[in-house]
Amino acid sequence: MPSASLTTSEQDYLKSIYELTVDGNPATTNAIAARLGISAASVTGMLQKMAAARPALVTYKKHQGAYLTGSGRRAALEIIRHHRLLETWLVRTLGYSWDEVHHEAEQLEHVMSEDMEKRIADALGNPDRDPHGEPIPSADLIMPLDSSIPLSALIAGQEARVRRAEAGDSTALRRLDAAGVRIGAVVKVMSRSEYDRLVTLHIRGRSKPVTLGPALTERVYVEPTLTTEKGGKETE
Repeated sequence: MPSASLTTSEQDYLKSIYELTVDGNPATTNAIAARLGISAASVTGMLQKMAAARPALVTYKKHQGAYLTGSGRRAALEIIRHHRLLETWLVRTLGYSWDEVHHEAEQLEHVMSEDMEKRIADALGNPDRDPHGEPIPSADLIMPLDSSIPLSALIAGQEARVRRAEAGDSTALRRLDAAGVRIGAVVKVMSRSEYDRLVTLHIRGRSKPVTLGPALTERVYVEPTLTTEKGGKETE
C-alpha cells in the first residue's frame, strides 16, 4: 500500500512501529503512545483499524503488541525514505544544521510526491545516509544494514568511528556538535565510570578530552576500529 494513500496519522504510526520493532520485539501500546504523545486507548483503536485494513498494515493482539505486515513495512520504509532524504536536502541545499532538520522533515514527509522524492535523490547523488548518519532506505525500499553499537557500550581504551546519532532531540545534537562528536569523528574512551556512566573521550583532532553522560552516549552509535589501545581507565 503506497504511503500516499494513508492518513498522516497512519503514516506516523507505521514509522513509530517500525522504529520500535527494529530489535525484533513487538511495539507495545504504551510505547507507541509515549512516542506519539497520545493516549493508550487511542493507540489501541488505531492498531485495530490498521489490522483490519485490506491489506492489513499490522498484526496486533491485545496485551501482546504489534508488528508490521509486509505492506505496513513497505509503507513505513517509504515514509522513512522521504524523511531522511528531506533532512539531507535541507542540510546540503538550504544550509540547515543537523539539529534543525528533524521537525521540518516531519512536516514535509507526508506531502512529498514520488516525483519530488526521485528528483531530490538524483540531485543529491542517491545518498545512503542522512545528516545524522541514519541509513536511507533505497528506492526499492530496502534498508541498508547498520552494524553500529551505542557509544555507551565501548570499554576503556577502545577506539571507534561515529556512524550515526538519534535525530529527535535537537538539544542533544547541539551538545554533541559542540563537543566534537560528529559523524565520522574518531573517538577513544579514556575512562568510564560504571557508577554514574560518565565516559571521557579523546576525539581525534581535538586537544582536550570531553566527558559525556548517558543522555548523550546512548544517542550516539559507533563502529569500533581495529585499534584498541591500552591505557584506558575503568572507575567505579
